[in-house]
Amino acid sequence: MANKGWFNLESAAGTIPETQFFEGDSAFKFLGLTRTQRLYGFAGCLPCGTDVSLALGFILSLLGSILLFLGQLGSFAILYGMGTVISLIGTGFLIGFGKQLKMMFKPVRVVATIVFLASIGLVFVGAFVIKSDVLCIIFVIIEYLAYTWYTLSYIPYARSAVLKVFGM
Repeated sequence: MANKGWFNLESAAGTIPETQFFEGDSAFKFLGLTRTQRLYGFAGCLPCGTDVSLALGFILSLLGSILLFLGQLGSFAILYGMGTVISLIGTGFLIGFGKQLKMMFKPVRVVATIVFLASIGLVFVGAFVIKSDVLCIIFVIIEYLAYTWYTLSYIPYARSAVLKVFGM
């Protein structure tokens, strides 16, 4: 087999234990995806989901931002919501939805998860019910802060370090 360079997932298969990221059944087990294919799926969904948070790809991201500033809150909220959902689906490729949900609602991250999920819904409320662009932006900021706090819960001592940096 020819060397594929630094992105050779097949050669890394022997060095990364199967249970490290892929414990239990994947949400996509019925597709018969290999670990490498699941990693590709995750890598494909995560950037798309991040970009779709404002829109799909750079052009739609720019369009979503323009629509937000033009007062098209509904379009912004839909594109933003799609991005968040696609990002969450991306992690399903790695660990499966069942395990992902169990990990999200562990006591150490349950508050961050609830704030994160609630802020996604509140973006829609701000856009479709209240029709306030300022509230939409506030809810987006809250979502990113909650997601950051949620993500830090996976890194040992990361939350403590962040609290120390901010003097808390």
